[in-house]
Amino acid sequence: MSETDPRDKATQKLTVLTPELARDSQPSPRSSNRPSIVDWQDEESSTRDTDAFLVVAAPSNPALQGTRAVLTVVSGPSTGRVFTVAEGGEEMIIGRGKEAQVRIDDAGASRAHARVLQAADGSYVVEDLASTNGTFVDGVRVQRATLESGDRIHIGPNVVVSFAIVAAQAEHVAQQLYESSVRDPLTRAYNRRYLVERLASEFAYARRHKTHLALMVLDLDLFKRVNDTHGHLAGDEVLRDVAALVQRLVRAEDVFARFGGEEFVLLVRGIEHGNVGRFAERVRTAVERLDILYQDVTLHVTISIGFASTSELEADHRDAESLLRLADERLYKAKTAGRNRVCGA
Repeated sequence: MSETDPRDKATQKLTVLTPELARDSQPSPRSSNRPSIVDWQDEESSTRDTDAFLVVAAPSNPALQGTRAVLTVVSGPSTGRVFTVAEGGEEMIIGRGKEAQVRIDDAGASRAHARVLQAADGSYVVEDLASTNGTFVDGVRVQRATLESGDRIHIGPNVVVSFAIVAAQAEHVAQQLYESSVRDPLTRAYNRRYLVERLASEFAYARRHKTHLALMVLDLDLFKRVNDTHGHLAGDEVLRDVAALVQRLVRAEDVFARFGGEEFVLLVRGIEHGNVGRFAERVRTAVERLDILYQDVTLHVTISIGFASTSELEADHRDAESLLRLADERLYKAKTAGRNRVCGA
């Protein structure tokens, strides 16, 4: 298990799947007693209050200035996420396909399941797009229905999206609440809960559509020495600067998350295995060259990276946890081989 930051209480309560570095030079053997992705999700989901993300206290007339029509996911993947419905008749498609603006990777949702748009009279309507499992408004199956603020739209059997007319400020607050629930407060990378949800979603999508998905596990080398030598505030600065650098290098469709302590995970979509290795090497090199200014000292750190792709998994081990485990094992190889390197095989 990698060295964890004692200040990160949210991370401490979960077991981190990381290489356990010894205090000086050699990593320790791996532990086989580790929680599954399902375990992490169960623990996290038990504390979630989905309705807390919906902030509505505005007039129900969308013609009033200063209001917005929003959709908030209140159950299913991406719970709490807020989407603003465009004005002027521009449609917002809900579904699990690439064309969906509200993408729901759930087996009960069709690729283009339903759409929400503003009608000519200024009201908002939802239309079913010949979905397999139907679209329901407050429990009633509909082909087309006018929406009122507070209506709940069921997308198939598992996903519920709430429609509301909110004040512009309330929309901003709702977006901020969602961001604070999925971001690590120190590094602004996504947090572990969000990563676990997205990993399951992206893996299911890649398997269903036969697209490429890779996972990289990044760990700062000998990070404890930074804390011991320069103090924990210096360690915080290192984590912030490294995370900011990596986030500048990744694409908008990739997911960069803090997994715990000094370890990060990067989900990479649509890139073949060999190109993922080149991308990982570019990230490693950039971190090695990074100047981190703390007070009157310039710090330098390195990272080790292990990565794996869905194309490598055997038929009977094709699940998200197997992908994470394989990348984690390769990170350990990179550590034992001397650190500051990439391992993808």
